[in-house]
Amino acid sequence: MKTVNIHSAKTHLSRLVEEAAAGEPFLIAKAGKPLVKVVPIEMEEPRPMRRRGFLAGQIDAPPNDFNSMFAEEILEMFGLNEP
Repeated sequence: MKTVNIHSAKTHLSRLVEEAAAGEPFLIAKAGKPLVKVVPIEMEEPRPMRRRGFLAGQIDAPPNDFNSMFAEEILEMFGLNEP
């Protein structure tokens, strides 16, 4: 594994990062003593898409107006509608 001093790492950071991302990790050292190891990160697998409409046919709601849903029952609960 390649070791790079900290001054050289600052000077050539873009190139070193590209090499590390391509699978060539390296160490950054100060006064010959290794301080950090630069390695590519593991990419997370994308989550599967959530299926829309999986409750189709299981919920009964007005087709276009949710504000009218249970309107009669709510008015009766507040005594605003004659049963």
